[in-house]
Amino acid sequence: MKKMLMIGVVLMAGCGPSQPKDTLESFVAYPDHLRKVEKQCADDYAKMGAAECNAASEARHRLFMGNGPQYTPPKEQPKF
Repeated sequence: MKKMLMIGVVLMAGCGPSQPKDTLESFVAYPDHLRKVEKQCADDYAKMGAAECNAASEARHRLFMGNGPQYTPPKEQPKF
């Protein structure tokens, strides 16, 4: 009985949140693949999974905005 319980515990330990098949860096490196995954996420989000679609969304953001410094407005009001 203990052996069956141990096997069950080991099998359940392998279950967990799914990791995205593609990484953020791979999406940034291959924008054509990113477009394909974005379309699949738009068509069937449940099938693609949150991790994959979130990685694609973040990659699109980085491609569009870049990794440069954030805009900070000047401390003084502009004079017109």
